Amino acid sequence: MFEHLQDEILKTIVLLIIFLIIRSILKISIKKIGQKSSINDARIGLISRYSTFTLILIFLLFVSYIFGATLENLTLLFSSVFAVIGIGLFAIWSILSNITSGIIMFFSFPYKVGDKIKIHDKDSPLEGIIEDIRAFQLHLRLDNGDLVTYPNNLILQKAVTLVQKDAIEDFGDFH
Repeated sequence: MFEHLQDEILKTIVLLIIFLIIRSILKISIKKIGQKSSINDARIGLISRYSTFTLILIFLLFVSYIFGATLENLTLLFSSVFAVIGIGLFAIWSILSNITSGIIMFFSFPYKVGDKIKIHDKDSPLEGIIEDIRAFQLHLRLDNGDLVTYPNNLILQKAVTLVQKDAIEDFGDFH
């Protein structure tokens, strides 16, 4: 029944094994980077899911090629899909911006959960302790107990200062 597809099935199995190995290495690497940077497990899991989703798309592209799809067909398919997705997502660009910012923050944000930061926003500056950093927003607990959700894309656009505990105590001595 599948004799004429035997070669393609074998190539797909080999490709699947390679992708599973790559996925495992990637998940371990992301976990190590996250733990080294003191990033919470929820953010590490989120980045792992993003990378797995990307690998699945790449895997499907390769499998399509193995089963005979030409480069022209794949280009046409993906350009059409991305055009439709692009038009649909243009309306919700802030969500994509926040997700992208969340990924950037995972790898390069110098602050972690538990740090007290000050966001230098000329319209409404904020100072509080980071309670959580999620895919779309950062949760900041203010001194008065209020919980503020601050969009990830804005946190990367504003100046942010780490408020040192010693500096707070020293600053209090001058008053």
